[in-house]
Amino acid sequence: MKLYLYNTMTRSVDEFVPLEDDRVGLYACGPTVYNYAHIGNLRSYIFEDTLRRTIAYAGYGVSHVMNVTDVGHLTDDQDDGEDKMIKSSREMGKSVWEIAEFYTDSFFHDTDRLHILRPHVTCRATEHIDDMIALIARLEEKGHTYTAGGNVYFAIDTFPTYGQLAQLKLDDLHAGARIEVDEHKRNPKDFVLWFTKSKFENQVMLWDSPWGRGYPGWHIECSAMSMKYLGEQFDIHCGGIDHIAVHHTNEIAQSEAATGKQWVRWWCHSEFLLDETGKMSKSKGEFLTLDYLVSRGFDPMDYRYFCLGAHYRSQLRFTFEALEHARNSRRALFSRILELRKQAGDSQGSTEGAGRWLDEFREHASQDLNMPRCLSALWGLVKDASIDPACRLAAACEMDQVFGFYLEQLNPEKAEEIPFEMMELIREREEARKAKDYSRADEIRAILLANGIEIKDTPSGTSWRKLM
Repeated sequence: MKLYLYNTMTRSVDEFVPLEDDRVGLYACGPTVYNYAHIGNLRSYIFEDTLRRTIAYAGYGVSHVMNVTDVGHLTDDQDDGEDKMIKSSREMGKSVWEIAEFYTDSFFHDTDRLHILRPHVTCRATEHIDDMIALIARLEEKGHTYTAGGNVYFAIDTFPTYGQLAQLKLDDLHAGARIEVDEHKRNPKDFVLWFTKSKFENQVMLWDSPWGRGYPGWHIECSAMSMKYLGEQFDIHCGGIDHIAVHHTNEIAQSEAATGKQWVRWWCHSEFLLDETGKMSKSKGEFLTLDYLVSRGFDPMDYRYFCLGAHYRSQLRFTFEALEHARNSRRALFSRILELRKQAGDSQGSTEGAGRWLDEFREHASQDLNMPRCLSALWGLVKDASIDPACRLAAACEMDQVFGFYLEQLNPEKAEEIPFEMMELIREREEARKAKDYSRADEIRAILLANGIEIKDTPSGTSWRKLM
């Protein structure tokens, strides 16, 4: 299966051809472990998981590497703000090392529940300080750094194509600079590779280096660790679109300045998850976590289904009503799969009779991961009564290699005990309400009630419960 992916560097959807015929090197920016991941963060990891699964479905092996930023660093991409690890340590009364371990475990607990495959290599920044120091030394030897005020900076003027990913022009970065955040910088966009003069009191995470005892800047870790595990050139680098202008721009500069080679061939970025106030962010102080969704009665798969219902390059607005719709659709799908399993019995189905739907699925998956259309193909398949149930089940499970719902592992004893016909009525009622066909919606409510299912409409959406 040929695969076409949007490349942020070219701003176009191009046919993906890996450096090696049979293996793809994939690097993803991982979590900064000073707080819980919010559901906006988790949307990015669901996208990266979908990308990895699609690459594997297309027939390639994948080497997936992800960093964990367990070194304290600043509260934004610039060299400004408060150290996140110290701030969290102070608020929770734990050491920075305990903070990092606690939130790392929490992150992987969330991703496991969302069926996000763990990376083949998870590299912690604190375990790769020597690699970062070695990369900074290479940059120093080639004349790309300077030391001022005790800190080591990367000089962006020494890298002529700086800003290409974000479509920034080097001359404009000089002309547009108004505020000198750091008086030691020659250019306001220069960035710190190594801090020896910390702005923060009681800095705990410190290491010896040729430039003095200190700690690395944020951007250097991804360059050093990705090259350690994937080589000086690899296929795909992922992250959220908020990383384009600064973090990924600086990664490219320091990596390619050190090696003299193109570092990454494909840049893949996911769009924001929005709430009622805009982009979901930890800096607002309050944010939604997966645990909170679960406490509201949602299954983690409801959120995965919700995210797959929008293209990864489209902004996605979160509301509980939208999540309710996703939950009802996901429940209906799972009920259908369990019904197909019951109908198939011991039959070992072939996918040959489902060629039409599999072709449609593959076409949409191959075209820049169009998961909404892929879900449509899955629904078309499971509803197609002209196809043998065992065949439909086998084809659905093949599609699930990309979706990651683990349909083969559905446990009937733990599934919602509502026949799939009733779940279909719940979905139909939602469509009727959206179309303002309230007469039909009321009619379906009565049918459901007669079958022992109570529907409740709330400001956050529609829920149901089975009456005793």
